[in-house]
Amino acid sequence: MKKILSIILALAATLSIATGCSKIKEIKEISENSDIEALVSLGQDVYGELNLEIPKKDRAGNDIKVPDNIERIVSMAPSTTQFLIDLGLGSKIVGIDTNSATYIDKLPSDVAQFDMMSPDNEAIAALKPDIVFTSGMSSAGGTSPFQSVIDSGICVADIPSPDSIEGISEDLKFIGCCVGKGAEALAYAKGLTVFMEGIKETAKSVSESDKKTVLVMMNVPSSEMPTIYTFGKGTYMNEMIDAIGAKNAFGDKEGWLSISVEEAIAANPDVILMDCNWLPGAADQVKALEGWENVSAIKNGTVYQIDEDLCSRPNQHIADATLEWGKAVYAEKFGDFTNQFDDIKNEILEKVLG
Repeated sequence: MKKILSIILALAATLSIATGCSKIKEIKEISENSDIEALVSLGQDVYGELNLEIPKKDRAGNDIKVPDNIERIVSMAPSTTQFLIDLGLGSKIVGIDTNSATYIDKLPSDVAQFDMMSPDNEAIAALKPDIVFTSGMSSAGGTSPFQSVIDSGICVADIPSPDSIEGISEDLKFIGCCVGKGAEALAYAKGLTVFMEGIKETAKSVSESDKKTVLVMMNVPSSEMPTIYTFGKGTYMNEMIDAIGAKNAFGDKEGWLSISVEEAIAANPDVILMDCNWLPGAADQVKALEGWENVSAIKNGTVYQIDEDLCSRPNQHIADATLEWGKAVYAEKFGDFTNQFDDIKNEILEKVLG
């Protein structure tokens, strides 16, 4: 716990690069003494220099005009929907994508639902939203399916799928600034940065000889789906594996991947993480696959089901997912690591807002 607090203190200096050398020196001196109260007070001063203006461009680089007052929101990505709810804006959400229905109990009873890939633009416009948050998933084909909504004068803010944890933090700040919750979003973003640094510090105790190879599988191969979906470098999930001190079985490849069964077996992972909530008993199914009996993870019984909702929805909850992965892969290292994300975020926010 003391180590984590030390990291919190040291990283609070990153609340603004405009702090100035003397201020940074002062923050570092306080952090060395683990005086969190003194540091967050400085953080409050630093916070006043931050620029939290309403964005003029979305995360895809498109020009946007965000209304000064946001009362009606359409969210077309579950990661965004979840974050808006966390910001206390669930009551303002009038439309969601069908994948966001996971959070339906936290939304108005009459919230409209739309297909992420083929949205009903006329119905979306009829909701008279102040802003529509879209995802890179929707424009995977190269063109935005929301063009007629844009043409109607509604602000459509596109957030492409992030490829890094830093990108996720920037997305959080962008969303917060759009909806008048910039300070709160900043606390979440900085909380994520601090928490991940705490994970990395713990992982430094993993020696090279103890480094485990991890394969994250998003499905169980079958005759209908013979390939395995996973990822390589250039993805935020690869950074999550790096953070816990492990090695991605396909970290030498780029992006989101579809690999053969033969490639998966040849990779001989020490640990397999099943990232597929939609498939109950996925871990047991992999353990029973013919031809996999000599894979280290199968022989050692280190195949685990993980929470897909935590890791596949790129927002601050990847902090929870990374810790879950760490406890699965290195129980001896992360077993006593408590989830302090909310405490970190609240500490930052409380002092920042006064």
